[in-house]
Amino acid sequence: MPWVLYILQCNDGTLYTGITNNLKKRLAAHNAGTGARYTRGRRPVHAVYRQACADRVTALRKEYALKQRSRREKLALIGGRKKRPKKRV
Repeated sequence: MPWVLYILQCNDGTLYTGITNNLKKRLAAHNAGTGARYTRGRRPVHAVYRQACADRVTALRKEYALKQRSRREKLALIGGRKKRPKKRV
């Protein structure tokens, strides 16, 4: 499977960036609370950006470069795909 760089938008409106070789499985793990520690308390999460990468090394390099960008730059990258956070009751 090809590697994928992805950005998730958490329920609180924050963004999480990662890589995987199975996005569907990784997204399910994040929403089940078994993904990254950061997303556990911010569920549900939604994939708002994905980019196919040739291999793991390429994906890691792109992830690092993306994590160096500001939130404003990341929001510009994902464009209109941003979802509004749901209010917790």
